[in-house]
Parts: sequence; structure tokens; C-alpha cells
Amino acid sequence: MEGSARILALVKLANVGLILIWGFAVTYVFVRVLPLTEFQAFLLLVAFGNFTISAEFGLTSIIYARLRRYWLGSGAEKDDGGFRLEEMGVLFLFLGLLIAGGVLILLIALAAGGLKTAMPLLFILFFLSACLNLPGLLAKRALAAVDGNFLWEALDCLRRVMTIALLLAILDGLDPRLSVALQLAVSIAVIGYAIALVHRRLGMRGAHWFAFRTGGGHMRQHYLRDIGASAAFTMSDILAYNAPYFTVALATNDARPMLLFDFFFKMSRALSMLVRAAVEAALPRITRAFHAADHARLRQLMGRALGAALFFAVGASGALLLAGRWLFDRLFDGRASIGFTELLLIDLALLSLAVICVSVYVQAALGRFPLLLRRSLPFLAGSSLSVPVARLLWPQHFDTAFLSLYAATLAGAAALHALSLRRLIGGPS
Repeated sequence: MEGSARILALVKLANVGLILIWGFAVTYVFVRVLPLTEFQAFLLLVAFGNFTISAEFGLTSIIYARLRRYWLGSGAEKDDGGFRLEEMGVLFLFLGLLIAGGVLILLIALAAGGLKTAMPLLFILFFLSACLNLPGLLAKRALAAVDGNFLWEALDCLRRVMTIALLLAILDGLDPRLSVALQLAVSIAVIGYAIALVHRRLGMRGAHWFAFRTGGGHMRQHYLRDIGASAAFTMSDILAYNAPYFTVALATNDARPMLLFDFFFKMSRALSMLVRAAVEAALPRITRAFHAADHARLRQLMGRALGAALFFAVGASGALLLAGRWLFDRLFDGRASIGFTELLLIDLALLSLAVICVSVYVQAALGRFPLLLRRSLPFLAGSSLSVPVARLLWPQHFDTAFLSLYAATLAGAAALHALSLRRLIGGPS
């Protein structure tokens, strides 16, 4: 099953389906059990959680690229000092410190009144459950690098089914805090087992996880430049995708613009996960073709990946035009409405996003972080300016204006990424 791209794609898509159900279920449940003001604060918590999860600075992508070269025995792997098992322990320590830092910031925000809620324990537990995706990401990418994609997807499917059931149980009277605490326990158990699988497959010893000086020194000596470029790219990407949450909150107290962007964000997350599943199923072959300098095969595989991404984007766009208003109304319990023009803008953004996702997922797997950083900066500028410019120039049509500027920004970023992909498949890196 691991060797079949079709089977791997199907199980990844099944997992994506569960992730999407969980994501929509979070909104569906909490918009019904929380007052509107609490729910707006909850959306900010979700955005901060997304920010924290993404703030691993792409180090798991670097580990994937290096571990993949090590696993395939590529000669290029020796050019930057080679992969060492101690790197895994250093990364795990960093992720733990990142989670601790995020929790500390959340506690300060709650204590200072920056994030107002009558249910602080619920917010803290939900944030912790979201942050567990960081070690989950490490397990996923490490297993994928050593041809363990199917193992991870099977484990993650199990985790998602259990957490969805616990989430929906809130509507049947289960205390939300107990539900989220149980979801946290399930995630710890599943991700812990996945990390144990990585440990076994790599033939690691316990000492490798605690050799921070050796692993950190090796990382600092051989790929500090990649770390810097990846960190800068990740921060740029985080800000570009999440900035409207915060700029809209500063620009207006009206809930509708925030709900519009949250709806787009959910659609974009859904599409990006579908594209990621298709690309990750092809990555074992894409990375082999790239490192073997088989450019004809690389062009063929990249064409298939782009075709699959655009297929998903066109399908999602058509579905939104047909059922977008109904979905928006059901998702947000009729507390706002969405127009046809705004649905068209979201469709444009999704088509652009499909190209961006293919480029980012493939080039990150190949370790091309400086290029990704250069491509991300125009997107960051456009995203950050879309809300204030719309507020300044078109205050009477603020909702549609900022969404138009954001969609145009994504279209421009997609054009830059398309150029990068063309250069990638045209010849040696």
C-alpha cells in the first residue's frame, strides 16, 4: 500500500475529509454553544493557534528534505554534512519550547484582558490540543521521509474519528472542557505512538533524543542558512494567511467581515489539504526523479500534481457557487450572509491558491527555502495592506473591497509560483 501512489492518495484524501469535518465541526459546535462575543474571541484564539503551529519555522520541512536524501542515499546528501539522528531530538525540544511559549503568551493575554472570555480553561485546553499538531507534524514528515506515509495516515485517521466524536458529543450535553481534554489525551496517545514508530524505523537510541549539543551543533554548522530562510518564509507565510483576522478586528467591530474571511480561510484550508494529499502521494516519486536528475519524469509528475490541484480547485469553486450561500448560513447559524460577488472572489482566490500550494509543498520537500522566501514577500505585503487600503478607499463597501484586494494578491503570488515551477521542471536546480 505504501508503494502505490493511488492507494496512498486515497487514504490521504480520506484523512483530509476527516480533518475538514473536524474543522467545520469546531465552528458548527462552538458557534452554537458560545455567545457571539465569545465566539469572536474564539476565532482569534484559533488564529493564534494557527500562528503558533506554523511558527515551527519550517524546521520539520528541512528535516524531511534532509532525511529523505539520507534515506534515498543521494550523493547530494553529503554536501551539507549529512543527516544525523541527533537532529530529531533538537527539533523535538524546539517544538516543546514553542508550545510552552505559546501557552505563556495565551495566559498573559487572558490575565491582561487582551482575550476576553468567561471560559479561560476551555480556551487553554483547546489551544493545547491544537498545539499538539506540532509534534504530530514532526512524526508525519519523519515517517514520510522513510516511506512511512501510510502508517501515519492510518494513525491520524483513527485520531480524527475519535476527536470528531468527542467534539459532536458537546451538542448532546458533554461539557466542552471535558470534551477538549479527552481530545487532548487521544492526540497525545496517537502522536506518541507515531514518534515511537519513527524511533524504531530509524534505529534510534534514547540518547539520540537528548544529545542536544551534538545535534544542535551539527544543525548550526551545516544548514543554518536553510534554517534562516525557512524561518523567514514560514513567518511571512503565517502573517500573509492570518493577517486579515487581526486587521479586520482592528478595522471594525462588525462581525460580518470577520465571518467572511473565516469562511474563505476554511475553504482555503480545505483546498490546501486536498492539494497537499495529492502532492504528498506523489512526493516519493517527485523527490526520486529530482535527485536522480530525471527531468522528463519530473515534468510528467509535476504536470499530474498541478492537474490534480486545479481539478480540486475547479470542483470546489463550482460547489461554492451552487451551495456557498447555504453553507455559509448553516455554518454561522444565520448570523451573516454572503453575496454572489464575494463567492466569485473566493473562487478566484482558490484557483490561485492551488498553484501556490503545489509550488510550496514540492519546493519545500526539495529544500528550496530561499526561493520560497522571495516568492512569499509580495504576498505578505498585499495581505497586510488589503484591509487598511479597503477601509481607507472604499469604506462603504469594505467587505467586498478587502476580499477583492486579498484575492488579487493571491492571483499575483500564483503567477510568481508558476514561474518558479516552470524553471524547476526545465532543467537542473
